Amino acid sequence: MQLSRTSFKIVFHSRADNINHFCNVETKQETLPTCVTESASVKAKVSRSLKLSAGDGFLKKTKIVCTIGPASLSKATLRKMYRAGMNGARINTAYGTLDQYGDMIETVRGVADIPVIVDIKGPEIRLKVKGKRAVKEGDVLVAGFKDESISFSRNFYDDVDVGDNVFVDNGKLRLRVAEKRKGILKLTVLTAGEMKDGKGVNIPYKTLTVPTLSNRDREIVSLAKERDVEFIALSFARNARDVENLKKAAHGCKGAIIAKIENFEGVNNFNDILEAADGIMVARGDLGVEIEPERVPLIQKSIIKQCNQRGKTVVTATEMLDSMMRNPIPTRAEVSDVANAILDGTEVTMLSGETAVGQYPVEAVSMMSRIAVETEKAIRNHVEDEGFTNISDTISRAIQRICQEMPVNKVVTLTRSGYTAKMISRFRITQPILAVTPDARVKRQLELAFGVSPVHMDYREENDRILTVAKKLHTSGLINDEDTILFTAAFRTSRKHASNLIEIHKLKELKEFAPE
Repeated sequence: MQLSRTSFKIVFHSRADNINHFCNVETKQETLPTCVTESASVKAKVSRSLKLSAGDGFLKKTKIVCTIGPASLSKATLRKMYRAGMNGARINTAYGTLDQYGDMIETVRGVADIPVIVDIKGPEIRLKVKGKRAVKEGDVLVAGFKDESISFSRNFYDDVDVGDNVFVDNGKLRLRVAEKRKGILKLTVLTAGEMKDGKGVNIPYKTLTVPTLSNRDREIVSLAKERDVEFIALSFARNARDVENLKKAAHGCKGAIIAKIENFEGVNNFNDILEAADGIMVARGDLGVEIEPERVPLIQKSIIKQCNQRGKTVVTATEMLDSMMRNPIPTRAEVSDVANAILDGTEVTMLSGETAVGQYPVEAVSMMSRIAVETEKAIRNHVEDEGFTNISDTISRAIQRICQEMPVNKVVTLTRSGYTAKMISRFRITQPILAVTPDARVKRQLELAFGVSPVHMDYREENDRILTVAKKLHTSGLINDEDTILFTAAFRTSRKHASNLIEIHKLKELKEFAPE
């Protein structure tokens, strides 16, 4: 790869010599054996995401987000889930009240310094039913959009035609529009089942004109802003405009935006959505209802690959260990599903009902951790060379090559926004990545970056930032004297995405440069 527009300096310090050289690098695809380190006793405010898995000494690099619900509301259960490998908590606002969401946020933060994802419903449609109601094939139901005994949370009357399908509860209950009259729909039941209040509604391959956000969504966004939440997830993102509408509503909120891809419009407009959002969630449950289910696996792979290419957060979600809602062990197919998502390159796997309402929330987290540790032995880099993007992109490619060809034990990146850490992470290097940031929010957001252990440390007023960071990491037990460490940072620049320095040190030799 010829880097005609930029070059960068690598400074290698040892007792015998100082070597300064400029280099152009290429990216290799092979991966070296996983680097194994000892568990550290950490005194600083650091992540436990790179902790050892029991038995085999491999580090869990895939991050796990758990949906919080009745099964996991207690601090005792949350602590167990955290110890089992939980890296982030999701609040599903399809259920509950604003006060309950606020309590959940505080409970999670009282247990661990991890990010909270507030998942708002956006243009999602929910069924409203007064009491449970069993229906059989051939029944004709009357439904409206106000306070009828059967109604919908969003008005899509003008968007559907006679003959359109209306699917409820991930397609378990299938209806068809038989008649439209004065704002009321007559729906023929195609498959027998039970109608339950609050279940999701899908109308495959229809463009709906419902607004991006409901009034309730806006109240929840205000709460997320008030509580300084790390991520807001937007359900049923249809296009970049939906993402921009959320950004406007959340003006002043520093939480990152995750767009959930779960309908055909989101798939068709994915490139624009990826450009507008900070991260993507592959929400396979609704996606497999809105489009043909057989298309979902390849769409999942494509979305993950494009997120990896851009260094953006990518979450794979829905029914990953669904049977563990009822059973203490998963099916073999579910294990393979989690493993294949990790092999595809997902950064985060998510548990939904398994931890929200399931009987085995802790066991589900533990199982997902075990699957991740085993699968990561075969992980590969999927990032392709697309030429120069920015300095941090180029530096991250150089770091990948160096980590393949030198006996580097750990990578330490000094990062303000977290961008460089994520750009390095996307290459799936075998070495642990310690991301040191002065911003507590960025520290928590980086909990969801693959293979990254974030550390909150303010180094901005130090004259020799790398030496200062190295000494504090050593004191915290995260690095040791015999480690060869690659440091990267932004030096003499205030530009965004401009980490322009690489230094490689044997720690015990670097410490000799410390003033008396």
